[in-house]
Amino acid sequence: MPVRAVVQRVSKARVVVGDEVVGAIAWGLVVLLGVARHDTLKDATYLAEKIAGLRIFADSEGKMNLSLAQKGGAVLAISQFTLYGDCRRGKRPSFDDAASPEIAIPLYHQFVAGLKEYGLTVATGSFGAMMQVELVNDGPVTILLDSEKLF
Repeated sequence: MPVRAVVQRVSKARVVVGDEVVGAIAWGLVVLLGVARHDTLKDATYLAEKIAGLRIFADSEGKMNLSLAQKGGAVLAISQFTLYGDCRRGKRPSFDDAASPEIAIPLYHQFVAGLKEYGLTVATGSFGAMMQVELVNDGPVTILLDSEKLF
């Protein structure tokens, strides 16, 4: 199973845990990251590189032709195991393919570190916490990615 990401171009976003804002960006990308139990550091590194270079920002002609690295925005990276919720049988999702925290935490940290290696400012949520994510999707632009290039 590949590392999965939902990437949203935003004009602002923040993550709240309880009454505390734990991560916020003015504009850039919100990335919801799901890690599967058989994923590796290679998967996390691949997605960090892909997202850093993803050309979904407008150039001077209004075409989606520039990356976040070129525009200088930030990333709000949020771990979200529910991206591996399997609803093909019944109505209650199964999370059997989602990675345990022992696997997911290091891969999430590798993903964040990979984004920073491309010079991006990265804010994060709080791994495993109940979070409220507030964002303004710009466009709207939402892209689905995975490390095995299935979509």
